[in-house]
Amino acid sequence: MTKDFWNDRYGQTAFAYGTEPNLFLATQLSKLKPGRILFPAEGEGRNAVFAAKTGWQVAAFDQSESGKQKAERLAQENGVSIDYRAGEFQSIAYPSEEFDVIALIYAHFPADVKSQYHRQLSKYLKKGGIVIFEAFGKQHLPYVTQNPKVGGPRDIDMLFSTAELQADFSDYEIRELAETEIMLEEGIFHNGLGSVVRFVGRKK
Repeated sequence: MTKDFWNDRYGQTAFAYGTEPNLFLATQLSKLKPGRILFPAEGEGRNAVFAAKTGWQVAAFDQSESGKQKAERLAQENGVSIDYRAGEFQSIAYPSEEFDVIALIYAHFPADVKSQYHRQLSKYLKKGGIVIFEAFGKQHLPYVTQNPKVGGPRDIDMLFSTAELQADFSDYEIRELAETEIMLEEGIFHNGLGSVVRFVGRKK
């Protein structure tokens, strides 16, 4: 998906994926003491704002300026602040071991760079820090073919397998890793049954 695609999607009045947080993310954050958290590919800010409201110091980025503007408005409406940057992945950098948590929620990067991006993001995580991940899995294609409203990439190479996550985060203690069927009800573009990979790992 191109920058123009996301600027158009996030430039609409309605929130593409709603304003409520992803349920898996919210559940995982409730188990942790708030600290510093990074949201790559954060879109319109629903997860970043939720984290800020629950006491986290939030950094986020996305290639879409429209997403950034919407996220900052949502933060203001909720009385919180987030450090949100707009730009391509390669142009945005953070100090090494800066964050306690990295939350990758439907962060579907291009197939040829997604593993490289995961390894780069891992450098920003403190030792003992946590990665929380949910995105569409390799088994999702039949779901989106049957019901386009559930959303997700149509390119299988942009979807994830548990093996990919194990390889990308090989130096992590795996706390949870599975592909599972879930019902999504997130805004306009995530509605219906889908297959997702969920991963929670602790950096050794």
